[in-house]
This record gives sequence, structure tokens and C-alpha cells, in this order.
Amino acid sequence: MLTVSKFFRRLFGAFILAAMFSGGVAFAATTDTPATQAYLVDATTGAILLDKGSDIPMPPASMSKLMTVLMVFERLQDGRLSLDDRFYVSENAWRKGGAKTGGSTMFLEPGMRVRVEDLLRGIIVQSGNDACIVIAEGISGSEESFAEEMTVRAIEMGMNESTFKNSTGWPHPEHLMSPRDIGKLAKITIEQFPEFYHYYLETKFVFNGISQSNRNPLLYKDMGADGLKTGHTEEAGYGLTASATRGDRRMILVVSGLVSKKMRSSESERLIEWGFREYDNYDLFKAGDVVTNAEVWLGNRPTVPLVIENDLTLTIPKRARRDMVVKAVYEGPLPAPIEVGARVATLNISAPNMESIEVPLVAGEGAGQLGLVGRLMAAVNYILWGRSE
Repeated sequence: MLTVSKFFRRLFGAFILAAMFSGGVAFAATTDTPATQAYLVDATTGAILLDKGSDIPMPPASMSKLMTVLMVFERLQDGRLSLDDRFYVSENAWRKGGAKTGGSTMFLEPGMRVRVEDLLRGIIVQSGNDACIVIAEGISGSEESFAEEMTVRAIEMGMNESTFKNSTGWPHPEHLMSPRDIGKLAKITIEQFPEFYHYYLETKFVFNGISQSNRNPLLYKDMGADGLKTGHTEEAGYGLTASATRGDRRMILVVSGLVSKKMRSSESERLIEWGFREYDNYDLFKAGDVVTNAEVWLGNRPTVPLVIENDLTLTIPKRARRDMVVKAVYEGPLPAPIEVGARVATLNISAPNMESIEVPLVAGEGAGQLGLVGRLMAAVNYILWGRSE
């Protein structure tokens, strides 16, 4: 067992850690929130900084429109749709999604043929229920069929706690998403559709002579927010899926069950600021870095380098205590022959009050086995002097 680079232990203390290769590791949060459910994640590392009921399905309200929009983004990206394609506004879309229902609308009128880009902006900026239904009918023939396709696609994306019964987020006992699923959906939207994500940053859209503003309160604050979507029903309360950047870091937040617009604004801002303020990211190793060298037994070389295969980035509290331990663990010396790329050791990273993280280490170079005479001499050296060379 070899301790790797003692300066890491002096430099860092107790911390929250996530390895980029691991998809994120959850740890106990040190803040609370009046939201009934909440999920805050560092999008770069996958480190979960706040988890309050994140795997429990809940009524997502209009936050489920993120999935409606993603279904369009996918078709735009692969060429099945263009921004200039037009969809017909049916009587059904006008009646179910219009202002008379009490929901959000972009004020479409029956018989209109509306560009896909305008419908997207109507959904993202104005949260238009009518635009969602027009999209659903235009793509799948009916809103019911579109909702079924949304559910299938969500499962394919690993969103296993999401079931869609409509395109709008209108209350339905089986229309549910978990905060973690919504956060995953936001991350996919940001990372896989950069050419379209800018629509979530728009604060105003004018259609049919009517100007409406984006309901996302964080877009109007100087905090790096660039999306995504609000939600509200009586059952769900006030919710928000938000994203903000600082330098090369990005936070994604999902909150639900807040009691007012004011609280949605202030609490979302507080949680994102808390995440940026209390934690920072540190690149511990890059893919291909030599972590240490391992002794070789009966080989044609004394050591082989132990290499990490993937980037390793940590999300660390800035006020961490200095007691992090980083170790390379293997049964040594390693017996020859050793092939390049063979997994021969483990990098172990630990700190108090945290489950240790284990990362495979591979041989960066190979080592052949000594011939018979060489093996005999090495064995004698080991017996006499305690070394194999």
C-alpha cells in the first residue's frame, strides 16, 4: 500500500467529491430549504450538493415542458424538422391551451400556421400551453400519442421516474417527474443542444401583437443564470429548474413546492449562490497521468508507472479540513509479465464522514519476465538484501 503525494493531504481537507468518470456522488447537504423537494448539482463533476426528495416523483407543472422542447430539439438537430416548418393550430389546441383555461398561452388562434421557431419561443419564454399542443399534434397527430412518445424517450434517457400524460404539465395524477430526472433533462438540453439552448436565455417574446416576459426570475439577476423553466399549479406549488454559470462551472437547480413567486425567486438564488460560494472544483488528475510507480517482481524492469485512465475532478468545500487521504493500493511487488493497460492497482480517496472512492489504475508500460538465470539472481538478492534487483 503506497501513499500518493502527501501534499494532497496537506492541501485539502474533508470534502465532497465527485469523479467525472463516475457520474457523480451524493453527499449530505449542509443547508436546508423550505422547498418540499430540491436537487442541486454541479454539472461539471456530477457532485450532488443538495438532495431533498430528489428521487420521489412529483407533479412537475410546466417544468415538464422541458421534455416537450427536447423532443423538438432532437428533430431539429437530426433534420426531421426545421425552424421554418409550420404547424397548424387546431380548434382543440386553441380551446385546451388558450387563455380561457386559466393556463399560460402565447395567444394562438384557430387556423393559424405557425413557424416551429415561434412555437418554441412561445413555449420557452411564454410557457404557452397552446404552443405545446400544436407541437404535439403536429409531430404525433394527437397530444396523447405525443405524451406516450415523451415517456418512452424519457426512459431511454435514463429518466425512470418520469411519466407524461400531456405536453403541457397540466395537472394529471399520473403526470409525474422526479427532481433528479428534471435535472438530468436540463443537463442533456444544455450539453447536447448548444445551438438551440440560447432560447432559454430570452427574457421577452412578441407574438400576435402581444409581448410577454419570461417568468424565470433568475434571468433578471446578475448571477450568470441562462435558463431554464418555471412551473406552477395549486398542487405542485411554485417550482423552478434553473442553471447558472461562473467561469467553467455550472450549477443546475430544481426546486418545487415553494409557496409564492417571491420565495421561488429568493430561494433559488440563495441555493445557487450557496453552491458557488461554498464549493469549488479541482482537477486532481488528467487521463494518462502517472500517479506513482509500482515495483515489479522478476521483471526486466524494476518498476512500471501506474496511470489513471480518466480525468478526475473533485468538488470540494472551500472550508475543508486538511485530512484527505489519497493512496495507490496494490499487492506488490507486481509479478511479471505485466501488459500495458492491465488494471493492476486502485486509487483510493477518502475523508472523514464520506464513503471512500476507488478508481482503477493501469500499467502505463509493460514489463517482461526475466529469464531463468535472472529470476534465480533476483530471488537470491531478495533473500539476502530484501530487494528483487
